[in-house]
Amino acid sequence: MACSGNASEMCGGSNRLSMFNYTGDLPTPNTDNGGGTTTVTGGSVSIVTSGLPTPWSYNGCWVDGANGRIFTNQQTDNSSMTVESCISACSGLGYGIAGMEYSYQCFCGDTIINGGALASSDSSCSMGCAGNATEACGGPNLLSVYANSTNITALPVPVTQKTNLPGQWEYQGCLAEPGANRTFPYKLILPNNNTATNCLTLCGTYGYPAAGMEYGEECWCGDVEDIAEQGATMAADTDCSMPCSGDATMLCGAGNRLSYYQWTGTPLQTWHTPDNKGEYEFFIPGVVIPLVTTLGINNKVTFVEKFGTGPPNSTGAYELDISLADNFDKAWRTMHVKSDVFCSAGLTLPDKAGRQINIGGWSAESLFGVRLYWPDGSPGVNGTNDWQENVDELSLQRGRWYPTAIVMANGSILVVGGEDGSNGAPEPTLEILPTPAGGSTYLTMDWLQRTDPYNLYPFLFVLPSGHIFVVYYNEARILDASTFDTLVSLPNLPGAVNDFTAGRSYPMEGTGVLMPQYAPYTDPVTVMVCGGSTLGAAVALDNCVSIQPEVSNANWTIERMPSKRVMSCMATLPDGTFLMVNGAHQGVAGFGLATDPNLEALLYDPTQPVGSRFSILANTTIARMYHSESTLLQDGRVLISGSDPEDNVYPQEYRVEVFIPPYLMAGNTQPELTITDTDWTYGSTHSFTAKLYQGSASDVRVSLLAAVSSTHGNSMNQRILFPDISCSGSGTVSCTVTAPPDANTAPPGWFQMFVLDGPTPSWSTWVRIGGDPASLGSWPAYPDFDVPGV
Repeated sequence: MACSGNASEMCGGSNRLSMFNYTGDLPTPNTDNGGGTTTVTGGSVSIVTSGLPTPWSYNGCWVDGANGRIFTNQQTDNSSMTVESCISACSGLGYGIAGMEYSYQCFCGDTIINGGALASSDSSCSMGCAGNATEACGGPNLLSVYANSTNITALPVPVTQKTNLPGQWEYQGCLAEPGANRTFPYKLILPNNNTATNCLTLCGTYGYPAAGMEYGEECWCGDVEDIAEQGATMAADTDCSMPCSGDATMLCGAGNRLSYYQWTGTPLQTWHTPDNKGEYEFFIPGVVIPLVTTLGINNKVTFVEKFGTGPPNSTGAYELDISLADNFDKAWRTMHVKSDVFCSAGLTLPDKAGRQINIGGWSAESLFGVRLYWPDGSPGVNGTNDWQENVDELSLQRGRWYPTAIVMANGSILVVGGEDGSNGAPEPTLEILPTPAGGSTYLTMDWLQRTDPYNLYPFLFVLPSGHIFVVYYNEARILDASTFDTLVSLPNLPGAVNDFTAGRSYPMEGTGVLMPQYAPYTDPVTVMVCGGSTLGAAVALDNCVSIQPEVSNANWTIERMPSKRVMSCMATLPDGTFLMVNGAHQGVAGFGLATDPNLEALLYDPTQPVGSRFSILANTTIARMYHSESTLLQDGRVLISGSDPEDNVYPQEYRVEVFIPPYLMAGNTQPELTITDTDWTYGSTHSFTAKLYQGSASDVRVSLLAAVSSTHGNSMNQRILFPDISCSGSGTVSCTVTAPPDANTAPPGWFQMFVLDGPTPSWSTWVRIGGDPASLGSWPAYPDFDVPGV
């Protein structure tokens, strides 16, 4: 290690001393004259007992180094040091004890540690201070100690904490680091509060079953497997000899030595590896790399992509007929937009036509763009409608790049956040569509202003109260649905175990979902956000966090994922589980800003206990990095599309895949749903029939999945409900379903209705719930736009 005072000289190393031998004549030993005064050649050295700052006083001569240093803080060696200057230095730093040693060394602390004890005589501290030879400033391994209290705590020699550990942690021994590589991947520096209790609690909370303390103040988290993988070995327990920064009576490793502990109880998490892992399947060559994908109520998927900043021959919009996937020329219909939809928002409107809306964009007029498409045609039959857009007639009040949109309980559209164009100034506002009359109605949100640029594409959810829950960066709050004032500020989202400032929204980009709601809808709803990344090093997060926002004193629950993930997508499945796909192990969203694609599909089942909800499914061979999507199809498969990294490493990905979930690969025949009444009011009942191939009437369930638009890990308007049903008969059963009770439970809009025969879903039928309370069917009233009416 380089010397702190001269970097060209070497001054020892970790647990290593650069040793020098003095070859001159030593000073004449001091002799005790009694009364605290010692005689040396040419004068005397006295213990300073007067002229000290109140309430400081002398506390004796203490032996140093018998079991390690007895103070935690050493000041820079000072050739002008006096008793008074050392006391002043320690007092200024907030310490209550000061000690002088070797005439020019000053130590500070609040307790005496490492089994420090008084010397046999005060006269043992006989060296004159470097700045005043008449004052006693300790001696070799001896400290002249002063304190601002007459009661000094002297702690015993530290030991390894083996009892009173949190949870089911057990001490395993002293672990020798493997060299340049560290044993465990996650490092925390806890200069004031590192203890086994604190370190192990942190590691366990984030799902790491192996942990250790090193250098007194370092806490490390990881897995038991890391030890063998990195080549760490066990060492003698006596090698772990440094006191903990948070408890000097306990040991926290040493240089390159870990006091190693292991969780020995019920596993902190169990990741299932089922035999039925589902399957990725190539679906069709693509014509674009989509930015936003939406399954329309015509059961075709619209793709909108960079227009102007994308390929030169692109029209910016296309529609994929799923039923014609085996015929490339017929499957794709060319559509058109007039401005660049790069990083826009999307929704399906609750009007009776199920029109799709695209909001915001890249720059200039596209930032203000409001584009509408009326889905037409049917599977196998081409439509003729196209996107309609005229920024001179219909536009946002504020330009927005990376906004989020949602349909509120009153049927209006809430648009939140963004920036003023590519890497432009923040747009920390929200606004409503259709724009209310009376001039500017956008509102500035200080929390968006404060957290820019880490809050783009925030996650929005309508709560059972009708209010809006928003997650942005690493913060969350509940907004009043009328005034948009903050009603509740929730605790910050936990990030990485060693970086609490990690983010979840773009550009750190995790993915968020609302957990299933079950009739009678009295249980509080749960919101979950998975993955994300840290600032700086851009290490992807390996956990999901969930919360019930409207519960008193709500806080986040952490669940570790089987792997790290940023830029992932999560699709809600009709059985109430969630499919996580796409993304990378490292980086943030953006062109060329991530590496190491995550090819593994995961299934999350919220009906299982916390810590046992993930199953590891099939792998893909296609990297899906920046700009990828996942879209649930009518038949229960998930369309996987996109990847636009522009990094000259991974391809610009035009290929489209489907993921076939395990419920379609169990050998069961999908039930068949027949329903004619598809326009529901709240609380109404509706009859349907279901042809079953495996189960009985008592096995039947119905799920309702809100129409979503998928982009950047954000499935806008995502929601799943399991309503009340009753069925009778066998084979083909007759059933009655009860619509959700109100717009807070199910905001007005279009939902895919699935029937489940045990675990197996039918093909979906679109139903509209709650009508069109904001009269979007009559909006906008301009000649360039077709409207279906209310």
